[in-house]
Amino acid sequence: MAKTPSKFINGVLGTIYRSSDFYEPESEPQPQPKSEDRKKPARRKSFHRSGNKATKAPGRIRATREYTAGGVVYRILGSRVEILMIQDRQGRWSIPKGHVEAGESIEQTAVREVAEETGLSHLRLDEKLDKLHFFYRREGKLIFMTTHVFLMEAVGDTDKIVAENSEGIVDARWFDASKALGLIEYRDTERLFRMALARLDAAQPPISAASKPQTGVS
Repeated sequence: MAKTPSKFINGVLGTIYRSSDFYEPESEPQPQPKSEDRKKPARRKSFHRSGNKATKAPGRIRATREYTAGGVVYRILGSRVEILMIQDRQGRWSIPKGHVEAGESIEQTAVREVAEETGLSHLRLDEKLDKLHFFYRREGKLIFMTTHVFLMEAVGDTDKIVAENSEGIVDARWFDASKALGLIEYRDTERLFRMALARLDAAQPPISAASKPQTGVS
């Protein structure tokens, strides 16, 4: 299965930029004239002055849209919640995720990527937490990434973890929820972690009762 090498986001592959600095969508809708007799006014050109000489202002850089999906994966051990984390070659811990492939829904991508990157195949997809938007550069190209993040429960034999080292992952392991939260380096990802933990805390009794081994990926 062909995969893009950019498995790790949140700034691992390049510098993150603010949208106000660089972004101009590739498919930005253009206003249409209301009639054939009504023409769109010409766009005014911008100029910078350098000394006594006026030069044309540089255009905004276009960004390529890309989409990924993954999950905050948890397991219930008695009264304790643990979170699954993966580590890249730079030693950074994150959540499993990857690019959406042709014909997939974001839910299918999220489950597939978690299974491929961790070796866990008994997964129960819960609710969608939120999505993250950010910019980074890859090989000189500006990328506008949208990552859809779901809450997922691992059931069955959750100790059998196999990190997918072909994608630059060097480790995958379970952490106590508070420890996992401390490993997150970016505020947006930390926000999603806190959302996930708050929902798990609120749903603890029914989740514990329902957490029994299942076969297959639901």
